[in-house]
Amino acid sequence: MGAVSEETARQMVTGALNRFNADYALATTGIMGPPSDNDEKPVGTVWIAAGSKEQIVTKKLNLGYDRQRNIQSTALQALNLLRKFIIETENKE
Repeated sequence: MGAVSEETARQMVTGALNRFNADYALATTGIMGPPSDNDEKPVGTVWIAAGSKEQIVTKKLNLGYDRQRNIQSTALQALNLLRKFIIETENKE
């Protein structure tokens, strides 16, 4: 599995939901850079997850930027994933 995986992102969301008794949680895990000879996954490999106690959604990103742009892109896409998740959840109720 490893630290950069869908399962890790899911577990991070579950942990945050339980630890903080939150309605929603968001998690990111990835390799932002710089490149390393020991990386099994390329720089820019990122998993994001958002969810509630009822459901968690995930998305894999394959970014190809420098470290700073990878961080910024991950943050924006993660917040957007959470925004969409909340809107869809609220519309179901």
